[in-house]
Amino acid sequence: MKTLLIVGLGNIGKEFENTYHNIGFCAIDKVCEKLEDMFTKHECKALTCHTIYKRYKVILAKPETYMNLSGVAIKELINKYKIPTEDVYVFCDDIDLPLGKIRFRHNGSGGTHNGLRNIVENIGENFNRIRIGIGRDPKFRDLADFVVSKIPGQNKQILEKSCDEACELLFNQIGE
Repeated sequence: MKTLLIVGLGNIGKEFENTYHNIGFCAIDKVCEKLEDMFTKHECKALTCHTIYKRYKVILAKPETYMNLSGVAIKELINKYKIPTEDVYVFCDDIDLPLGKIRFRHNGSGGTHNGLRNIVENIGENFNRIRIGIGRDPKFRDLADFVVSKIPGQNKQILEKSCDEACELLFNQIGE
């Protein structure tokens, strides 16, 4: 049975809940809900959920390394479970996409996203990524301040819907 590793990027801790940079956590939570399972295990610097979906063993993961070191946890999980990088799916925010837009790619660089860049450093470019656009807010001069800012109500509704759509896109990719 083939194993898939599905990862949501974010930052751990209460202070990062409901922030733009944690959209990957939002999306992976939607996947976990759809699979009717829960995150219960701490391993390889990540909170994980192990389940079965159709013909796959599925490991859902939320790295506990903070965003910029996400690749460390992913590499450990890949090595532990001997998962080919092409069977890795990563949900993350994307400041370069308009709010709510979703983009899927099978491989490529990390672009401007520090979490993706760290993953590329650790496992290479041959993994799937599902980016969820968070746009930019001109009132923030520093992009780092923006991505860890709380999501206001109207944007939260848009991003919740995008997380649902990103979850559906994943299931379409793996053959629902």
